[in-house]
Order: sequence, then C-alpha cells, then structure tokens
Amino acid sequence: MRILLTNDDGYYAPGFAVLEAIARQLSDDIWVCAPSEEQSGAGHSLTLSRPVRVRQHGERRWSCTGTPTDSVMVAIGKLMPEKPDLILSGVNRGANLGDDVTYSGTVSAAIEGALAGIPAIALSQVYAREGMGDTVPFEAAEAWGAKVLAPLLAMEMAPRTLINVNFPALPAEQIKGVRVVRQGFHDYSRGSIVEGVDPRGYTYYWFGLHGIEQSLAHDSDLEAIDDGYIAVTPLQLDLTHDASLAALRSAYEG
Repeated sequence: MRILLTNDDGYYAPGFAVLEAIARQLSDDIWVCAPSEEQSGAGHSLTLSRPVRVRQHGERRWSCTGTPTDSVMVAIGKLMPEKPDLILSGVNRGANLGDDVTYSGTVSAAIEGALAGIPAIALSQVYAREGMGDTVPFEAAEAWGAKVLAPLLAMEMAPRTLINVNFPALPAEQIKGVRVVRQGFHDYSRGSIVEGVDPRGYTYYWFGLHGIEQSLAHDSDLEAIDDGYIAVTPLQLDLTHDASLAALRSAYEG
C-alpha cells in the first residue's frame, strides 16, 4: 500500500513525525510532501499568485512552499509516479472538531485526496490548554493511531468522502475507546480576537480560538472527545442543502 503523508503544521512539526511512525506500522511504501512552514487555518486554499517551490529532503520526501492543498496536488500531479492508495494528513497539533473542519488545512489536505478519488484520513491531537506550542503531547495518537486506522483501511470508503479522526487530550491508558459520531457545532461568536500595538505604533489583531462555546450535542465529535473517546467522523464533499431545494425552486417559478 502506497501512502502519501502531509499536514498543515509543516514538514518539521512534531506531529508529522508521529504520523510517519503510525504510517510505517501499516506500510513501508511511504511518500512525504508537506508544507515547508506552518499553514494552520489555511483551509482548502490554493497558491495562485506566486510560484510554489518544492525541496527534496531524501528519497520520497519533499516539502512545499504552498498550502496543504498545494502539497497534495503537486505530490499527486508531479512527484509521485502513480497515485497513492491512501492519504494521511496530520497528526495536527490541536483539535479539528465541529466547524473547525472548514478552516482546517489538515482536513482540507484530506479533502483534496477525496476529490482525486483517493481514500483520505485526517488525524488531530486535542490538547488540554493554550500556549503549549511544541510541547503538546501526542501520546494518545501514538498509542492508538494504527489501531484506529486498521478498521478504516479494511472498508471501502464512499466516493467523495473522507474520515476525520480526533484523539482526546488524555494519557493513552485513560482513553475509553472509539466512537463513530457526527460533526458537532461551535459557537464562534465568542471566539477571541487579541488587539495589540506593534513596535511602530500600528494596531494589529491576532485571532485566537480559546473561549469558543461548544455545543455538546448527543452523538457528536465534541461530545465524544469530552467523554474521553476518540472521535471518528465521516465527512462528505457535497455541501448541497437538499431540504432547501424545493423551496428555492418555487421562489423562482413565475
């Protein structure tokens, strides 16, 4: 099985090394192409206004100056002789739960795989408090990663879908198991924007994620993590709201 690894925290991120260790428990045919610098919050963006440059770090290993989506596209389109059988993205430093998936470069790299018809899984490690930087512990992902992936690889994913996996901020032995759940909902109206003044006297704004309200709806990814379980969520690329189609069509009928 040929596996392509990518992320949004960057080629040198600690979680990326964790992802490779997990992947090597599944296959020895590993390919790497990840952003050269952190691209958290890049979503499914493409680099269109400047060239994307690729640097080789060894056999089957590259970093890319673009976004996570750029990294997947250039790997599939230019660097790999054949499409991979699987794309793994992560292990992200921080949760990708609820509405986070719309901002997440980690999830978006998996989305790009799904668009290309390749099974794709995003993996993220929740952490307990802000300001941990590279000290975020990945023990849960390290211990449970291969065990969570094995059943997913044994099944056939539906077209244009991907899997989003989140590991709780707990020691491995305290994790209660795995729940397959739906995407939850965040209330971003109470998210934080930190205002400051730079050394030249100009005001700046720095977006933060602490203080966000969580809606712990039953059977959601947010509830699963809160209860101490690994959250496994199938996501689809079709964003059409089918229930609104009839009402909208009637609104335009003369």
